[in-house]
Amino acid sequence: MNSCLETMTESRDVSYYMNLPYTYLIQPVSDESGSYFFGRVLELDGCQSHGSTFEEAYRNLREVMEGWLEVKLEHGDPIPEPTGSENYSGKFVLRIPKSLHRKLAIEAQKEGVSLNQYALYKLSR
Repeated sequence: MNSCLETMTESRDVSYYMNLPYTYLIQPVSDESGSYFFGRVLELDGCQSHGSTFEEAYRNLREVMEGWLEVKLEHGDPIPEPTGSENYSGKFVLRIPKSLHRKLAIEAQKEGVSLNQYALYKLSR
């Protein structure tokens, strides 16, 4: 059993991880440094880059990601894989103060929708 697991782990090289559907987030930024695009791979802590254009930021991010993965593999560190949507049920529990619950329920009633629909609307904005 261990040899099968070892073989599976050994076959996971940089190209294996580079082809997984990781979540890339690239955003325009304007600050004291100027205007540029900042990108990161959400599942890979610290894997980030930037560029003058969206395309440059993406290219740089892919290059940084490759180096990030090489270092992790070289040191035998765990590399998280992307989480698929099948891991999310669409439900979560949220505790809020009674006063906020009341306020949201009243606003939902005014809009003629359920509290769930109203909360979804508020969260998606």
